[in-house]
Amino acid sequence: MCRNIKTLFNFAPPATDEEIRASALQFVRKLSGFNQPSKANEAAFHGAIEEVTAVARKLLDSLVTSAEPRDRAVEAERARARAAERFGSS
Repeated sequence: MCRNIKTLFNFAPPATDEEIRASALQFVRKLSGFNQPSKANEAAFHGAIEEVTAVARKLLDSLVTSAEPRDRAVEAERARARAAERFGSS
């Protein structure tokens, strides 16, 4: 469930609100054990996503580093190469 949570700090361009929310969604899904909550838990589930999104944005905005930002395209290519090595190319 949480395999889609990616590192979002120190990239050029910076993480978008959509990427942060997607990570928050995966985190809440993992914690709750729900992919989709029942009607009874829907408000709590969606409220948690919004709160985690806000806290994650605050965290990313407050972190500092002297390292050069990583390039998203380069990191994506490295991930594809690792996947091809692990699972074989299709």
